[in-house]
Amino acid sequence: MAAPTLEVRNLRTHFFTRAGVVKAVDDVSFTVERGKVLGLVGESGSGKSVTGFSIIGLVDPPGRVVGGQILFQGRDLARISEEEMRDLRGNRIAMIFQDPMMTLNPVLRVDTQMIETVLAHKKVSAEEARQRARDTLGMVGIPSPDERLKSYPHQFSGGMRQRVAIAIALLHEPDLIIADEPTTALDVTIQGQILAEVQKLAATTGTSLIWITHDLSVVAGLADDIAVMYAGRIVEKGDVSAVLDAPLHPYTSGLIGSVPSRNKRGEPLRQIPGMTPSLLNLPPGCAFRSRCPRAAEACLAEPEIRELLPGRQVRCFHPLSETSEQAA
Repeated sequence: MAAPTLEVRNLRTHFFTRAGVVKAVDDVSFTVERGKVLGLVGESGSGKSVTGFSIIGLVDPPGRVVGGQILFQGRDLARISEEEMRDLRGNRIAMIFQDPMMTLNPVLRVDTQMIETVLAHKKVSAEEARQRARDTLGMVGIPSPDERLKSYPHQFSGGMRQRVAIAIALLHEPDLIIADEPTTALDVTIQGQILAEVQKLAATTGTSLIWITHDLSVVAGLADDIAVMYAGRIVEKGDVSAVLDAPLHPYTSGLIGSVPSRNKRGEPLRQIPGMTPSLLNLPPGCAFRSRCPRAAEACLAEPEIRELLPGRQVRCFHPLSETSEQAA
């Protein structure tokens, strides 16, 4: 059998600050098979984006990957040189950032940036590179792509800039795309169009995708598998429909219950009490303990992630059963 596109094993990324060590990613493991979409979800500060930056090698000091393996098609990205990483980044592995201006240079025309991206990794003529750029702009729903290629980033709206950034990520039809909440600034119609294009890309070319988001409705319609992060760790993972229909971790259940459409008309919105703990000063034991309605003395110890059902893993001493969740 061929190796999965990406296999992350016990990844640890820490930030060494004057105030102490921030364990932004702490013992994270997951696998993304060829042509599959993994939804990485959680609250702000849960470590989702840092996980993505760690994979593509963009963690800046004082942060660094301190442990674990990042196996891309069997090759450990944590052990290769920066030159080898540059050859992969933007070519076989692409990242779509939440802020498009992290991708776009404000003083260069869009055609310059897209053509340079093509020529950096492929030996083709400038005309072929321009044609590829034009076709990709059309793919993400930008009208009159020939004209828009001659524009500067400031001449686009925020949503249009994001579509250009997504187009740049799609230029080489990479084997892996890491998307960090890329459709947050887009209206629902364009968001749906881009999600459809991404699904089509995964199905036709075998591109694997990690979709980082807090929007469970996007994950429900896009992802094959889901991994839920809290305080730098994965607390639950499994098939997306199984996890969203019958969550096993109280935090996952709280996230799903916080979606307004799940509340009955006239009733107050459900919410998870309290705040995410500081990663500088995590409480002993389960990090979710202070916010969890099922917390008990056992939770003073640190739970290990374990397979509770076939294909379902959870990091909890008192997981929800399907029957108790349905009764709730």
